[in-house]
Amino acid sequence: MDNQFLLSGLHSHFSEDYLHFADFVNPPERSDREAGAIWELLSLKQGSSVLELGCGYGRITNRLAEKGARVVGLDLSPILLKKAEQDAAERRVDVEYVLGDMRSLPWRDRFDAAFLWYTTFGYFDDAGNERVLHEAASSLKKDGCLLIDHVNRFALLRDKSPACHVVQRNDDLRIDIMTNDALTERLNSERIVVRNGCVRRTSLSFRQYGFPEYSRMLRSAGFETVEAFGQEGGMFASDGPRLVVLAHK
Repeated sequence: MDNQFLLSGLHSHFSEDYLHFADFVNPPERSDREAGAIWELLSLKQGSSVLELGCGYGRITNRLAEKGARVVGLDLSPILLKKAEQDAAERRVDVEYVLGDMRSLPWRDRFDAAFLWYTTFGYFDDAGNERVLHEAASSLKKDGCLLIDHVNRFALLRDKSPACHVVQRNDDLRIDIMTNDALTERLNSERIVVRNGCVRRTSLSFRQYGFPEYSRMLRSAGFETVEAFGQEGGMFASDGPRLVVLAHK
């Protein structure tokens, strides 16, 4: 997988168009609920140090800061990070936002917890994805924990492929055409944005992993225990939409 091509695709996908539809995809009440679920799953408390990898525009990061955590957010999109910083200022919370690649982190033994939420894991090839887990583990303190929220691939197998999802904001449209590739175990998304009389297309692909693969990769990265949950920390169900994985060092 060509690294420059991949990064270029991620930059074009997570753009101002992404922000334009953000609150229609993830309304504030959903973000409030998810931040609460993450707080509970990671057993956070006032003053806990937390790292979000792929933090985007800070919809979760800033809410955790409001709850009293000391939060750092890392993302590769300057556009999304600028929005995250603006939102943090409006909420009057102090969050450290860092532009970077989750495959190469500058921290060692710093955080109580880290998380990748809303399918921010799996963008790279298998070696790159495993590198993310090793870097996350290295950034955590001795008893730290890592949380990953991803699509449940078993539920995807039930759905017709390709699938089409449409988001509308006034006269603007975002159309996602999702194709499940069983041979590569990747979900490929073609996005068409119709906005201000212009049509823009981007593509994104991410690897889907089952729980045994997560368990193997996380233990290889240095974690001692690995647990599975369903959406927002509920009980995992094979036909449920999400697989949430919690690993402890």
